Amino acid sequence: MIPELSSFRRVVVKVGSSLLVDPVKGVKAEWLSALGDDLAAMHKRGVDVLVVSSGAIALGRSVLGYPRGGLTLDRSQAAAAVGQIALARVWSEALGRHGITAGQVLITPQDTEERRRYLNARATLEELLAQRAVPVINENDTVATIEIRYGDNDRLAARVATMAGADVLILLSDIDGLYTAPPQRNPSATLIPVVPRISAEIEAMAGGAASEFSRGGMTTKIEAAKIAVSGGSAMIIANGKRLNPVKAVAEGANCTWFLTNSDPVRARKRWIGGSLEVAGAIAVDDGAAKALKAGKSLLPAGVRQVDGHFERGDAILIRGPDGGEVGRGLAGYDAAEARAIMGSNSRDIERILGYSGRSAMIHRDDLVLIGEAGEP
Repeated sequence: MIPELSSFRRVVVKVGSSLLVDPVKGVKAEWLSALGDDLAAMHKRGVDVLVVSSGAIALGRSVLGYPRGGLTLDRSQAAAAVGQIALARVWSEALGRHGITAGQVLITPQDTEERRRYLNARATLEELLAQRAVPVINENDTVATIEIRYGDNDRLAARVATMAGADVLILLSDIDGLYTAPPQRNPSATLIPVVPRISAEIEAMAGGAASEFSRGGMTTKIEAAKIAVSGGSAMIIANGKRLNPVKAVAEGANCTWFLTNSDPVRARKRWIGGSLEVAGAIAVDDGAAKALKAGKSLLPAGVRQVDGHFERGDAILIRGPDGGEVGRGLAGYDAAEARAIMGSNSRDIERILGYSGRSAMIHRDDLVLIGEAGEP
């Protein structure tokens, strides 16, 4: 039942503060170097690698001389502002020695929950991966308030995995995986190697945060698993305290796998086809309808009519030449812009709109056709 890690082509690795930062010595250089070796090995095999890394506040607080323990919001944000620079540098150096470019991406909850910002963030990640860079992602603690922040990077990592269409999310923790009970309090607790489905019983096994720097615990990891598997990504909780932790997982080290009965593409199509309220519609010509069925994006040239008052990122219907529904997708332009460029060649978009937009009215990754992954 346990998949082979080497079979996955897009992997998100989440690193917690306590793994990366020593409260006295700072960055754990040897550990980070070993993890960099793991990531480079995957990258060399052609795997798309993304990193969600905590550590900015932990690094910044030591530079600013803040004491251990809880920080006020303003001090946390000041520490994050200083620490983000250090965090970006250490990841750039760890990956750079393998000839890999690191790209820093700071995300807030709205970037993964509001469709317009979601599309922008997703496009940025896709372009970085297309250029064979490794996105290093963290919550933008310098601007987020208590009310609008994730509060832990486990759930952020799950959102990133879903947004990026990752095959698997690896949460590197300070424990081997999910146990039948918190092992710190119950010596007879046993590791659960595979979770085929997240039941109420599985959720009840979660404990609280165990580390000084950790803002999450097993509870947030179960919440992350629910987000990941519903988005078509498998998830692993693994012990990150050892050197080369990802290599250890690939070689069979103790961990917990959360399996999914879907994949990122099908899960995304189900989300677009059945979970989003439709805000408008566009009609396409016969050539565009055939191109869509062949797996192509919808270009402005094939659009003949635009109905409704939708914004970029909204779900819209796609109607064929006979008026029948062909499918639906996420609009790449708002309704006014779509009307302005419909029927035009993509190379004319900049001249018409005054800026260089995306070439597709709806990208193929953002649309689902009738009968594909379930009827819309």
